[in-house]
Amino acid sequence: MRALVISGGGSKGAFAGGVAQYLIEELKRDYELYLGTSTGSLLISHLALNKCEKIKEIYTSVNQESIFSNRPFLIKRRHGYDQISINHINVVRNFIQGKKTFGESKNLKKLIQSTLTEDEFLSLKSSKKDIVVTVSNISLNTVEYKSIKDFDYDEFCEWIWISCNYTPFMSLVQKDGCEYADGGLGTMVPIEEAIKRGATHIDAVILQTEATFYNRMPSKNVFGLITNLFRFMLDRIEKQNIQIGKFAAANKNTTINFYYTPTVLTTNSLIFDEKQMKSWWKTGYTYAREKSEEMNQIEP
Repeated sequence: MRALVISGGGSKGAFAGGVAQYLIEELKRDYELYLGTSTGSLLISHLALNKCEKIKEIYTSVNQESIFSNRPFLIKRRHGYDQISINHINVVRNFIQGKKTFGESKNLKKLIQSTLTEDEFLSLKSSKKDIVVTVSNISLNTVEYKSIKDFDYDEFCEWIWISCNYTPFMSLVQKDGCEYADGGLGTMVPIEEAIKRGATHIDAVILQTEATFYNRMPSKNVFGLITNLFRFMLDRIEKQNIQIGKFAAANKNTTINFYYTPTVLTTNSLIFDEKQMKSWWKTGYTYAREKSEEMNQIEP
């Protein structure tokens, strides 16, 4: 069984989309299993439908308003890089309304439901392909994997949305008596889960460089500090996921092709810039082509 796994990574998901488009359209990879975490979960349904151009158009045209119904931060460009600061009015408004997070991402839920139609959902559900998204169950302290086979249209769209909710900046969802948040808080790269579900060949898109090439800029405010702390923790989770995945693959004779970003795309993946994301999609496509050509030269 061939599987496509896409890690979390916010706006950097545009790079993953470019990689996946090349693998599907040019190399004709026919995946039976699609697993995504956070931003990866936004891509996989459309990729499984072979609608790469559709998701490219959607993904590379989103902005902050497409995601946030209440954006808790402001973006200022200083000394050549983007810096976030607290939007005090929006944060206070959220707390007055009794919310547990700094911001809300209900616009993203609407975007998911408006771009993945019920007919497309039913087409996928009746196919042999399995679409699985990763969520973090904060109440039970576990990671859960939600398959399209187990839910109706509205429920699955909600699980996709939950997988992307980068708490505490985005919504915390109360569902089935539990609190749920971004799947990346538990599993950034669900390679091990792909192997458990029977994958023998895996293409894994990792929205991070293979080696660390940068030092983060000093935190200028509490939001900057929180994002740096979360990014540090998620980086560690990602590395552990990859190591565990490699170990599981070795024991099951599973082959894995890794597609890392060749350069640092951004140090703040909460910022959605249309121009940047169009460029990253193109970069991902080109990188996948070059990597494929290199692999063909190595093979006898």
